[in-house]
Amino acid sequence: MANKVGEAGGIGVSTDTDIGKVGEIDMSSFCASCGIAEVDDIKLTTCDANCKLVRYCSIACQREHRLQHKEECKKRVAELRDELLFAQPKSSHYGDCPICFLPLAINGRSNVLMSCCSKAICDGCSYANKIRGRRESLEQICPFCRHPVPATDAEIDANRMKRVEANDPIALRRVGIRCYDEGDYGSACEYLTKAAGLGDAVAHYYLAVMYWEGKGVEKDEQMAVYHVEEAAIAGDPEARIILGAIEWNEGSKERAMKHYIIAAKLGDDDAVGKLKKGYLEGVLSKEDFASALRAHQAAVDATKSPHRDAAEKARGNIK
Repeated sequence: MANKVGEAGGIGVSTDTDIGKVGEIDMSSFCASCGIAEVDDIKLTTCDANCKLVRYCSIACQREHRLQHKEECKKRVAELRDELLFAQPKSSHYGDCPICFLPLAINGRSNVLMSCCSKAICDGCSYANKIRGRRESLEQICPFCRHPVPATDAEIDANRMKRVEANDPIALRRVGIRCYDEGDYGSACEYLTKAAGLGDAVAHYYLAVMYWEGKGVEKDEQMAVYHVEEAAIAGDPEARIILGAIEWNEGSKERAMKHYIIAAKLGDDDAVGKLKKGYLEGVLSKEDFASALRAHQAAVDATKSPHRDAAEKARGNIK
């Protein structure tokens, strides 16, 4: 039987409902277990599972109410996680070029990462900066922070370690990846965990790989999925493709399509192929498929500019 709010105004009200108002009574102002009201020195805290459904006056009350609240809490936490997971990111995890403010290409290969400031510059702006420097016989400098471009690997490493000392997530991630490639998985985990804690999507992706493979950490599929979800939430389309494949293989094809649609809208080409398969198998409607294709093309077109075309042409000539 649901607990009742105590002697608050002499009214007994059931608490087995979401935080909100029942009649004129704000249920968030009462402990879900004992019914005591939040007044004066009595402060209520939300359920530690962050379900946002109930509040308690003490740890003891939360423990007493746990069995009654457990299933509802678990269901709501899953719903909130899905709301976060399936929200369309405003951009990919690369974001925009800080010079031209156009979206950076999601393949990463068309972007230049500056070791001095950890800014990713599009190849168009980087190319234009180099051409200007050569034309005017200027020292080659970073187009963002104006720091001289390092001439040696040692200078690049020195710049990067300065950024690591400043707790720069991109620098931490880059050092972590280097440690991973060198087989130093313990150090890789340390750097990548710090970077992930600061919101770096690629660091989350690498941590997912480490948990799946058991490198530097014990194998833990649950943690692997958590980190790949965090990467996807941050806008990494490759992480979306992985989540889509997991859902597809588990028979949750509609959820898989949701992941692929989000990736396609970020400009991911592989996602389009996955959506085509879903459409041919009747999992995805014609309207949703067409909408995703239009959004995909719009995302791809948004990354184009004359300077980027010139840089791509220059790369082709060099090859």
